Amino acid sequence: MHPSFDLGLTTLPAYFTLLMVAITSAILLSHKEALRRGMDGNVILDLGLIVMACALIGARLLHVIADGHFWEYVHLCTDPDLLPGLALSGGRRCVESAQCLHAGLGDICDNASGLCRQSRDCLRVFKIWYGGYVFYGGLGLCVPVGLWFLNKRGAQLWDIADLAGWAIPVGLCIGRMGCFLAGCCYGGRTDSVFGLEFPRYSPAWHHHVTEGVITNTAEVSAAVHPTQLYEAGIAAILAVIGYWRHRRGNHFRGELLFQFLLGYGLFRIAVEFIRADDRGYWLGGFITTSQLVSLPVLAWALWVLWRRAAWPWPIDPADSSEVQPLSEQR
Repeated sequence: MHPSFDLGLTTLPAYFTLLMVAITSAILLSHKEALRRGMDGNVILDLGLIVMACALIGARLLHVIADGHFWEYVHLCTDPDLLPGLALSGGRRCVESAQCLHAGLGDICDNASGLCRQSRDCLRVFKIWYGGYVFYGGLGLCVPVGLWFLNKRGAQLWDIADLAGWAIPVGLCIGRMGCFLAGCCYGGRTDSVFGLEFPRYSPAWHHHVTEGVITNTAEVSAAVHPTQLYEAGIAAILAVIGYWRHRRGNHFRGELLFQFLLGYGLFRIAVEFIRADDRGYWLGGFITTSQLVSLPVLAWALWVLWRRAAWPWPIDPADSSEVQPLSEQR
C-alpha cells in the first residue's frame, strides 16, 4: 500500500493519479490504433474527453448512491459528530489535530473524547481526488453518452466499440493498481499463499480492528485476498485477448466490446464473493451493487454475441459481414 506519491513540491493521491493515467492510456492507445486503421483520430480524442468526464461522474454517482456511504456524506455536511471518532494507534488519545492528520484518521482532534474526527465539509462529495468510484457507474454513463455522440458525428460506431473492447481493460488494469496502492477494494481474510497484509490505518486494518480480528496496536491487518490485483490481472488478460482478436479480425463489428463485457461481468460476479470492503448490498444482503449491475450487462452481451450483430443502433449491411484481419484490410 502506497496511498500517495510525494513529488517534493506536492503530494498526489495514488488512486486518483493512476485513475487519470488509466483513462489517458486507454484514449491514447485507441487513438493510435484508430489512425493505423485509417479512422478519424479527432473523433477518438473528442470521445475520450467526453468519456473521461462521464466516467468520473457516473462512477462517483453510483458510489454515493449505492455503496452504502450516502449518509456519511450527508453527516459530513450537516453534523460530522454523527460519524464515529477514531483513536490513535494503541488506543491513545489525541491532543492536537496534527496527530490525526498524520495518521490519516481525520483533520480535527476532539479534545473531550481524544478521538480524531472529520471537520464539516459539504463539498466532500465533489472532491473526487479522495476516491470513491464504482466502475459500472462510469461505464453505465459512458455507454449511452458515447453512443449518442458517435451516432451524431456519423462515426464508425462499432469499429470504435471494438477499440474500446481492449482499451477499456487496459485502463481498468492500471486503475485497479491504484486501488491496490490506496488499500481500497480489498478482499476477505484468507490463509492462502495469495493473502497480503495491509499496513496500519489502511481500510482493511480499520475493518479488522472494528471486527476485533486484530487490536488497534497491530502494525498490519490480517491477511486478505488482494482482489485489486486479481481484477488487474483479469483485465490485463482481457486486454491481450481483445487486442489479439482485433488484429486477427472478429466476426462482426462491435464484437470485442461485448466479449469484454461478458468476461468482465462473469469475473466481477465471482470476485464480489471474496471482497470485504463496504460496497452496497441489496435483497437483504444477498447481492452486491456490482453483482446486480452485472446481470443485465451479461444478458446484453450474451444476446448480442448470440445474434452476431451489435445493438442498439441499426446495423449497416457492411457491418454484419465478417471483419477481415488487419493485413487484409486497406
